[in-house]
Amino acid sequence: MIDLTHYLVVAAALFSLGVIGLFLNRKNVITILMCIELMLLAVNINFVAFSHYLHDLGGQIFVFFVLTVAACEVAIGLAIMVSFYRLRRSIEVEDINTLQG
Repeated sequence: MIDLTHYLVVAAALFSLGVIGLFLNRKNVITILMCIELMLLAVNINFVAFSHYLHDLGGQIFVFFVLTVAACEVAIGLAIMVSFYRLRRSIEVEDINTLQG
């Protein structure tokens, strides 16, 4: 039987991988976005696990809002990165600092 602690351990491992990925690789923007998505996935696992454990649908409903925001973040982030790559031919974080509006 899968207990609440199993879900929490998996979520903690995913969140830790996301944080470690952010600290180890700060050059590639796509990797940074993927690490943020891993951290959001870990939070979603916690919401669903506690929602199931407490017999409340509020956490599962909130997951839909988090997934919607994450999908919008990915779509907008990738659109910005594609347009930046077409302009500068690079998606490294150091090159983004040269943008001025």
